[in-house]
Amino acid sequence: MNETPAKPAAKKTTAKQTATKRAAPTTTTVAKKTTTAKRAPAAKKAATKAAAPAQKAAPARKPESRAAMVRRARRINRELAELYPYAHPELDFTNPFELLVATVLSAQTTDLRVNQTTPRLFAACPTPEDMAAIPPEQLEELIRPTGFFRAKAKSLIGLSTALRDRFGGEVPGRLEDLVTLPGVGRKTANVVLGNAFGVPGITVDTHFGRLARRFGWTTAQDAEKVEADVAEIFPKSDWTMLSHRVVFHGRRVCHSRKPACGACPIAPLCPAYGEGETDPEKAKKLLKYELGGQPGQRLKPPADYPGRPAAPLAAS
Repeated sequence: MNETPAKPAAKKTTAKQTATKRAAPTTTTVAKKTTTAKRAPAAKKAATKAAAPAQKAAPARKPESRAAMVRRARRINRELAELYPYAHPELDFTNPFELLVATVLSAQTTDLRVNQTTPRLFAACPTPEDMAAIPPEQLEELIRPTGFFRAKAKSLIGLSTALRDRFGGEVPGRLEDLVTLPGVGRKTANVVLGNAFGVPGITVDTHFGRLARRFGWTTAQDAEKVEADVAEIFPKSDWTMLSHRVVFHGRRVCHSRKPACGACPIAPLCPAYGEGETDPEKAKKLLKYELGGQPGQRLKPPADYPGRPAAPLAAS
């Protein structure tokens, strides 16, 4: 009987404890709320930072019609003509055979290195007959500075032999004949045709292909496809000089890794503006050859070339 009145007291105590537990948040709960509260501003700040670039991003370029692209492309050609009125092939040569040989040697090296190498070569082998008869080891030694000299020597002896045996020792003036010679592709054939025979041609080297894509003239990577795409944009009479101007610009301003966008006169016409340095002073320091106050690539440049001639191999 003494235990009976004690039960309600126990119930009251339990109820009181339960109410206290419900009313007072646990340490864990407080900690969670505090952590959440601390994280909220940080998360908000991070979200703001992430959104910032999107707010500053330039608006997307409007799609360009085919007609507008052609007009822009031809204006670029006119602008390049004003910038490089002295544009020319940057290989030294005095006849079609020398240009053909020099162009074959220019693969995987600079025109400057070829120009520094060919004086000795042409002194030893002035004609296709001479080059076809020279011992391979001697020819390899003469062209060694251009790199890949064994493969190039094989091509030079092969094409010289073909010129001697099939073309009477003369370089043919037709593309279909030139591309049958060992080591001669469309690029080399177009260089020879355009600059030794006055036959219009588009020379797609690494510089031309790169700029044609940056200018939006083509999306192709294959050289023949680039040539075909560009040929549809420009009249045939422009092809040879267009090639020189674009290659000149690629070597002097619109470089592969870091274009000098801030020093480029045709920047307003270029869809790729901003891929390189846009600060004018920094960009100016990236200019090469005559635009950068340095020698050109030819030891014997044309009379109207405004820069300095390159130095011979021994003096370089």
